[in-house]
Amino acid sequence: MARTPTAVDAVAERYLETFAALDPCAATEMGITGHDEDITDYSPDGVAARADAARAALRELDTVTAEDAVDEVTIAAMRERLGVTVDLNDAGLDVGEINVIASPLQSMRDVFDLMPTDTVDDWAVISRRLSRLPERLMGYADALRATVTAGDPPAVRQVVRGIDQAATIQHLLVDMVTGAPTDNAALHDELQQHAANAANAYRELGRILGDEIAPHARTEDAVGRDTYRLCSRSFLGASIDLDETYEWGLALLESIVAEQESLADQLYPGTSVADALRRLDEEERYLVHGVDALQAWMQDLSDRAVESLAGTHFDIAEPLRRLECRIAPTHTGGIYYTGPSEDFSRPGRMWWSVPHGVDTFHTWQETTTVFHEGVPGHHLQIGRAVVLADQLNRWRRLGCWVSGHGEGWALYAERLMADLGWLDDPGNRIGMLDAQRFRAARVVIDIGVHCGMTAPDGEMWDAEHAWDFLTSHSAMKDENLQFELDRYLGWPGQAPSYAVGQRIWQQLRDETLRRGGSLKEFHSRALDLGGLPLEVLSTALTAS
Repeated sequence: MARTPTAVDAVAERYLETFAALDPCAATEMGITGHDEDITDYSPDGVAARADAARAALRELDTVTAEDAVDEVTIAAMRERLGVTVDLNDAGLDVGEINVIASPLQSMRDVFDLMPTDTVDDWAVISRRLSRLPERLMGYADALRATVTAGDPPAVRQVVRGIDQAATIQHLLVDMVTGAPTDNAALHDELQQHAANAANAYRELGRILGDEIAPHARTEDAVGRDTYRLCSRSFLGASIDLDETYEWGLALLESIVAEQESLADQLYPGTSVADALRRLDEEERYLVHGVDALQAWMQDLSDRAVESLAGTHFDIAEPLRRLECRIAPTHTGGIYYTGPSEDFSRPGRMWWSVPHGVDTFHTWQETTTVFHEGVPGHHLQIGRAVVLADQLNRWRRLGCWVSGHGEGWALYAERLMADLGWLDDPGNRIGMLDAQRFRAARVVIDIGVHCGMTAPDGEMWDAEHAWDFLTSHSAMKDENLQFELDRYLGWPGQAPSYAVGQRIWQQLRDETLRRGGSLKEFHSRALDLGGLPLEVLSTALTAS
């Protein structure tokens, strides 16, 4: 039975509409249509407008009263999320952001990956959005300049990487329009011109980064404990004891290594974990050759997982039984998920960004990743919220993404699939453990570097210690690990949200089972709440 919308829902809906208009790149990512011709304004004024919208919505929340339990959760979630937005703005942490993975530098280009290209009208929308890029890039440059003026410039490591990425993006923009239809000459020429203008704007951004920002950039990667505490809360939706979490990360690593050592001996008696992983890379049964075969392997595994889990451990609505596995147009080496649009005309998609020159892939290492990004991971979690249009307001369904909730669930999903027997093969299981070990190492590195902790060798954490630690705890190639380390050093608090979020999800699951609930019941109740700050999720599940 459909739920009757309330005054609280109206506040949430109005805020989402305002936010979507102020952040059209985020709107496209969330699947909200109507803003696809614009690019987010990342200038100081644009950032201030989004913070002011959060403040206004918080004031409006004070004028309404919860009518049911759904409203109570909505109010709690909005107060936490919008409160963090305001706190970040008050601290000046939302102006001129730059890192290697999720800052305006990437967002203004990556949004085009999510846009349809099936018709001439689709390409016309892309053209209009491209035409806005030069202006928005210069607004972003003003925000970067503002950080220098305020005496809080970005780290030089992130600026240097940003210069390299700006150069790469120039080519991506030009290449992107090569697939445009040629039977409409005017549109084709317009796309070429707008892409060239956008590429030139990225070239100018690279110059600004090099000439105006880099000379003033700070040499330290660490942001300090106070800033880190706020960043961590923004990614978790909960406050944690940083010292306890750091020690927990070290202990978790130790337990994972012990399990890996046992499996290594089972696979190849007498070998170390590192040797076992190298030997797995050479086993033909774990190899996939070529990106077309990789895409087919991803799709087949994903389809089998959906078919098996539907109706047993999860309720999987019909629209969610379609998950597209695609090769991304970028080449960073990452694997990621993008959710469906509200009407499911754009399905959920799993993307694999294959580095240049790579055409052999190791399934022992990546089987667990398909479960992380697809089902029962992000696709089930994010898609489930989209399906619940008759129960949750649009902000709850589309606008409340919390990394600790979302990424924590995806790691929980990996372990769950191991528990359900999908990773009984020793190679696939040690691959899952390698991924879990990697995420645990990030907890230690991220908190250690940014909060000035003492490393296991008794020295203070720095980038060099972090590199040695990271490479000793992951089988990834050095190129991928360097990108990962740059990411942690420039995006404080985000990387630990995966393992810390998983920890909280498992604690909530175990508490449900202790109270006599079933696994399927826990999954249904939790996912039906949509994305939430973890402290709000905990309260909601306990109350129910």
